[in-house]
Amino acid sequence: MPAERAAPPEATRRRDDVVHPGARPASGSADHGEARGHVVPALPEVVSTRMADRLAERDAERAAMARHRFWVRAGWVVGGVAAAVALGWAAFFSPLLALVPERVVVTGEGSTVDVAQVRDVLDDDAGVPLPRLDTVAMRERVLALNAVKDVRITRAWPDGLDVVLTAREPVAAAPGEDGYALLDPEGVQVGVADPAPDGLPIVSVPLDAEPATGALALAAALRVLGALPPDLSSQVAEVSADTQDDVQTRLHDGALIHWGNGDRIALKVRVVQALRAADPGARILDVSSPELPITR
Repeated sequence: MPAERAAPPEATRRRDDVVHPGARPASGSADHGEARGHVVPALPEVVSTRMADRLAERDAERAAMARHRFWVRAGWVVGGVAAAVALGWAAFFSPLLALVPERVVVTGEGSTVDVAQVRDVLDDDAGVPLPRLDTVAMRERVLALNAVKDVRITRAWPDGLDVVLTAREPVAAAPGEDGYALLDPEGVQVGVADPAPDGLPIVSVPLDAEPATGALALAAALRVLGALPPDLSSQVAEVSADTQDDVQTRLHDGALIHWGNGDRIALKVRVVQALRAADPGARILDVSSPELPITR
């Protein structure tokens, strides 16, 4: 029987090169593919469908949260603007904050200020909301009253005012055509009375004194009166001044005090008090030179 022919080497290589699906190269043959001239193709990278869905869901959630935050912030902004507009309207136009005349409290009127006049001046702003009140202009109108020296006006929420006055108090009465003009220490006329009020000294220099010497004499006399302490001013019955350097006061007990001018009046007052304490019966006290007083 004739011997079989050996298979050609090429055929052998082809059979050996057949790679079954899932088969791995023989161990120890690191260069198996290169030795046989065969390269195993790489499998394509596959992204999980479930992972892609999760990423898409996360992106959608983030977008939804961003939209939510935007609308929340927008709502806050719109609400804030609306609240500001409402507050502005309430403050500047609402009748809830309108000035009610009966809610105006006036204090400090003293003996010369007519509270009714103050209220009449302030009634011009009745019904105006408190935030819109021009308290500076209101103050100027009140100060136009002669008897008012100063005034402080503050809002009393929701619909009132607190008005604190500093009144000009008279220190002397000067004779005039219509009676006695009541004068404060600055020479401002704060009223008229006829007869002169009890306890108020009479000034012998008339208000219409001419020339300017009379006005200066009056100013000096009022300056002296305004500087006297209550225990001494209450004893003064009359003050006179021919010139600004010759102010005299006569007390109810008849004593006459020569003050000279209004300079160093505080020192002169202390000297007078000391002299009267040392010699209550002295009828004339001259303190025009307080370092060298004279009594007799």
